[in-house]
Amino acid sequence: MNMSAELNMETAKTRILLADDHALVRHGLRLIIDAEPDLMVVAEAADGAEAVEAVSAGEIDLVILDIAMPRMTGIQAAREINRRAPGVRILILSMYDNEQYFFEALKAGASGYVLKSVADQDLLEACRAAVRGEPFLYPGAVTALIRDYLHRARQGEQMPASILTPREEEIVKLIAEGNSAKQIAETLFISVKTVDRHRANILQKLGMRDRLELTRYAIRAGLIEP
Repeated sequence: MNMSAELNMETAKTRILLADDHALVRHGLRLIIDAEPDLMVVAEAADGAEAVEAVSAGEIDLVILDIAMPRMTGIQAAREINRRAPGVRILILSMYDNEQYFFEALKAGASGYVLKSVADQDLLEACRAAVRGEPFLYPGAVTALIRDYLHRARQGEQMPASILTPREEEIVKLIAEGNSAKQIAETLFISVKTVDRHRANILQKLGMRDRLELTRYAIRAGLIEP
């Protein structure tokens, strides 16, 4: 093969960003992906915020995001990446066969939801489907979509959009992770007074009273791991 043909083959590869807070997981997934002639991991990130910055800085076609990461979850990162770079495809990687997480991933702009337990079987297919602009749905997700559709058809209901703003979701995540108001203020570069105001607004919106209820909400919404 001449140099020109090799170059064309290289440029045809899908450039992938892999984001997971466990280095061993990233290494294992990278081995699977890089063994394929049409796929190539070109960047890695250890949390959602790093992933967002990497997409903003580099030439990325597809992002694979672990759902549960520090600083910013996969779902939060997907939402931000979708806003900043709508042409980039997104896959969510999760340990949990959880309908709430699945629907949140779709709402955040993900093309698919891949279970870590079968990533060695499903991830490559999911990558190629995303690049083609097609959704990737594992069997449990298909069941969930059908059940949700039938329920809404019977009830005449729509799936509710999140009533919290992205900033409020950040606050909830940090509260649920055990951070104090001072720590949250330092992390988000805002004042403690602003954190307290956000917290009060969040509790009022959700009809909740304390950190324990916020933590339960954060788990249900896929903001932190149970």
